[in-house]
Amino acid sequence: MRNSGIGGQAVLEGIMMKNKDKYAVAVRKPDHDIEICVKEYKSLTSKNKFFSAPFIRGVFNFADSLVLGMSTLMYSASFYDDEEPEDTKKSEKKCAKNTDESFKQKQESVIMTITVIISVIISLALFIVAPSLISDFIKMQFGIKMRFVNSLIESFLRLAIFLAYIVLISKMEDIQRTFMYHGAEHKCINCVESGRELTVENVLGSSRLHRRCGTSFLFLVMFISILFFILIPVEQPLLKIVVRLLLIPVIAGVSYEVLRYAGSHDGVCVRIVSAPGLALQKLTTKEPDAEMAEVAIKAVEAVFDWKEYLKSLE
Repeated sequence: MRNSGIGGQAVLEGIMMKNKDKYAVAVRKPDHDIEICVKEYKSLTSKNKFFSAPFIRGVFNFADSLVLGMSTLMYSASFYDDEEPEDTKKSEKKCAKNTDESFKQKQESVIMTITVIISVIISLALFIVAPSLISDFIKMQFGIKMRFVNSLIESFLRLAIFLAYIVLISKMEDIQRTFMYHGAEHKCINCVESGRELTVENVLGSSRLHRRCGTSFLFLVMFISILFFILIPVEQPLLKIVVRLLLIPVIAGVSYEVLRYAGSHDGVCVRIVSAPGLALQKLTTKEPDAEMAEVAIKAVEAVFDWKEYLKSLE
């Protein structure tokens, strides 16, 4: 399966698809019409050669995905703001040019920045700091002397918290629909990359699992962090947390390279490395319906000439 270069994510009742410096957000509005917003986004890796270097680009690609993901999520949510009158929502298009656009963009940028920062802090506290503190508490309570055992306990706690988080949010009704759109996104990309025409029927018949998924990236970050934290011994609790936090960019860089390689290669080793992430995607993706597949197709077609791509595969 050839890499098409398309990537994306699910948003509220819609899908964002990105190809090179162009992205599109397709949203199924409350009136069931599909609204499509197409914009350009210059990634950090395209602005500086250093940012695009191997093991460096992963950190900046992750930052790009956070910013773009939050922006497109806010855009999709604007169609479902119950507090605004319907006529206001129809007249206030984020893609349209108007006299207040500059102010609105600045306002949204501030909100988005604060939201991203808070999200990152919560994630670090939940998946890095908490497992470290709990494992240290267990170590003191039970008098564990072996550093390797303490590292294993911390690793188990980190994975357990991560999996519990995924399972818990997957029970929420709104998240379940988002996971269905996530499945539609994967199916659409898999359909194109397997050389099939982009029709609703073909999309629904494609796999909802994909090696380049962000879920697989997060699992790789978790797994590779375990290896790093075991190999780099630090006993002092506060210093250990500081070292853990400082290693995150390194871990993200390595994880990105592994995911990038796995997304464009095949073989026994690649399949073994990809298997846990693909298994986890069974939780973060759900089978979409035909309307969701239609939204995914609209998003792809806005940024990618799939017919020309299929010709290149012949």
